[in-house]
Amino acid sequence: MASKGCAFLMDMGTGKTITTIALAGTLYHKHRITQMLVVCPKSIVDVWEQEFEKFAAFNYQLAVLDGNSAKKADTIRYMIGNGLQVIVVNYESCWRLEAELARWHPDMIVCDESSKIKNPQAKCSKALHRLGKISSYNMILTGTPITNSPLDFFSQYKFLDEGIFGGSFYSFRAYYAILGGFQNHQIVGYKHLAELVEKAHSIAYRIRIDEAVDLPEFVEEVRPVKLEQNAQKIYDGIEKDSYAELMSGEITTRNVLTQLLRLSQITGGFVRNDDGDEAQQLSTAKLDALEDVIDSCMEEGKKVIVFARFVPEIDAIARMLRKKNIGYSVVRGGVKDRAEEVRRFQQDDGCRVFVGQIQAAGMGLTLTAASTMVFYSLDYNMANFDQAKARIHRVSQTQNCHYIYLCCRNTIDNKVLRSLRSKIDLAKALVDDYRNGENPFRA
Repeated sequence: MASKGCAFLMDMGTGKTITTIALAGTLYHKHRITQMLVVCPKSIVDVWEQEFEKFAAFNYQLAVLDGNSAKKADTIRYMIGNGLQVIVVNYESCWRLEAELARWHPDMIVCDESSKIKNPQAKCSKALHRLGKISSYNMILTGTPITNSPLDFFSQYKFLDEGIFGGSFYSFRAYYAILGGFQNHQIVGYKHLAELVEKAHSIAYRIRIDEAVDLPEFVEEVRPVKLEQNAQKIYDGIEKDSYAELMSGEITTRNVLTQLLRLSQITGGFVRNDDGDEAQQLSTAKLDALEDVIDSCMEEGKKVIVFARFVPEIDAIARMLRKKNIGYSVVRGGVKDRAEEVRRFQQDDGCRVFVGQIQAAGMGLTLTAASTMVFYSLDYNMANFDQAKARIHRVSQTQNCHYIYLCCRNTIDNKVLRSLRSKIDLAKALVDDYRNGENPFRA
């Protein structure tokens, strides 16, 4: 009997999302599904919307659940229409909206970064186990189904299909784990692992990024980030003021870049007042998105590089890494021994993340211990941008490179990235926009 579940055990950058969209489109065209639920970390809900827009060659309607609980429930209630109906929700909201989602009755449920439900006792895991029973097709997407022990398979596969490993965690543990220690309650080893792997792979497709020989030598991913409502309001106000200042003064490259700097600082989560006092944090949207990327890299056993432009951003990233007890090195203005920071990242297995300020670390360093690079924020200089990317994309690199850009929606971030990737002089482009009667800061 065919299973209702399928596991795409695919590393970051190997195309999990586009493959899933293609599969959903096929099932829709075959009249197997009309309603699809995607559950994922909060930071990538907008990625699914973006990827559907880019790749879905079939009729669909997609809603990202946001706002308060009443608004989310209303969105679910009215998701009925022509084409494949797609709801995207984060894990935290999923279990809180379980009753409404069950009444909606999805035909297909996808759990992206499914290690989020590896704990069978977690509220979200239990909710998805129940929701998984009412759908016709279930999928998990992850590069690392096992992060701590082979027992991590159980909860994810219980969601997929209870027929693989059964419905009882305790029976599963008794069969695959060796218990000992205090009162025979501690796991001291494992057994029947060959059988465990065989069963897991009976419904799985596995691909590692270094095995994907048909991939280009680097992959670029724009990960959209949504500013919190209050932060977006502040951004919109400063954008309006910046445009007004340009209209009342001389239009020069320097004036445009000065205004642009203020807006870029806000998308990174910080703002300074006109007196230049210490930066105040007004958003954690990018930091939360970065944390999800780092969690995925740590689970896949990968080192990762994070480039940022502004000192308050680097400080916030460092605090987050310390809180998570992740070893890191940092090169920024004022760091004297850059060589030692690079050596630790390249050679010390306990140093998992390199945090660099673009102007200070974007040139002359070899950082090939990682093949994944995250741009938290961007310099406006094309040479700095290209030099930063070349820290991993160089002769001594043995893996395909993966670049991730964190870009706040409806902000200047996207215009900056487009200019850098297209080799366009950003300052000149913004001045030209203004002279053509446009707001140069509008995304």
